[in-house]
Amino acid sequence: MSNSKRTTGMVLGKFLPPHLGHQYLAEFAHNYVDDLTIVVGTLKNEPIPGELRFEWMKHMFPNDRVVHLTDENPQQPHEHPDFWNIWKESLERILPEKPDFVFASEDYGWKLAEILGAQFVPVDISRVSVPISGTEIRNNPMQNWEYIPREVRPYFAKKICVFGPESTGKSTLARNLSERFDTTLVPEYATTLINAFHDKGMEIGQADMLSIIKGHQASERALMKNANRILISDTDAVATTIWSKWLFNDCPSELLSMAAGNPSDLYLLTSPDVPWVDDQHRYIPEEGAQKREKGQKFFEDCKRALEERGLPYVVIEGNWAEREQKAIKAVEIF
Repeated sequence: MSNSKRTTGMVLGKFLPPHLGHQYLAEFAHNYVDDLTIVVGTLKNEPIPGELRFEWMKHMFPNDRVVHLTDENPQQPHEHPDFWNIWKESLERILPEKPDFVFASEDYGWKLAEILGAQFVPVDISRVSVPISGTEIRNNPMQNWEYIPREVRPYFAKKICVFGPESTGKSTLARNLSERFDTTLVPEYATTLINAFHDKGMEIGQADMLSIIKGHQASERALMKNANRILISDTDAVATTIWSKWLFNDCPSELLSMAAGNPSDLYLLTSPDVPWVDDQHRYIPEEGAQKREKGQKFFEDCKRALEERGLPYVVIEGNWAEREQKAIKAVEIF
């Protein structure tokens, strides 16, 4: 039986944001030592909240010790004459024990290891293995998408909502866009709930509007990690608030609050200028031309709701082919 001492290591970083270079560094260190501590050092006024970065790193490295250092320390040696002692005191206070090894992809690792009495292990300092930096990702996350870990992607992904009256091709357009941009589709949760209720001979009531919003938002959060830069959503909570007013002449404040807290980044507002297609679950009861009159009124309510909230939208109109091309162009420009 071996009596050799367990080896310990430390990785220090801002992880602003975590990227595949950081992942390589931490996994290298994890495989080099027995016990690894990852120190997430954050400041109050950085562009991505420190607590969020700490949570990301904990999720990415559940088998390592991840600690959050929030001391407002100087970031460069020229900023303070006692720079290295300040960092030495902070790290010795937060680390569970003195590390045997310090791992870094920057030259500062030499001095950091020295002040902690550890051995420095350089990892991909020339950025050959993973040629990316946090600055590059912050400046252009979409162009550098492949370097962003799945846990971090929801922060940068944009949500595109296809939104509008009944029988305007929303679901078909949303599906076609998800295929066109090779990304994830969030189907309309209201349809799921309505179908489930109808199978049991039940009808949707106003109290179920909250379940529709919660279900759709839960679906968005569950699918966001799979999104390829954008997430396509077939309607969202704003639409549910409009339907609540239409069906029950009222929209509870809780629904309005939930809609306000989770808007989409771009709305594709589908115009009712295409032929009406009947469906067993249509909720506009009028016949013939009155259906389109009601559809136009619903369209105006949708437009008003977006404008009152200051949400960006593009009207999608014309025949089916024109609508799809306009939607594709709107997403590409966005």
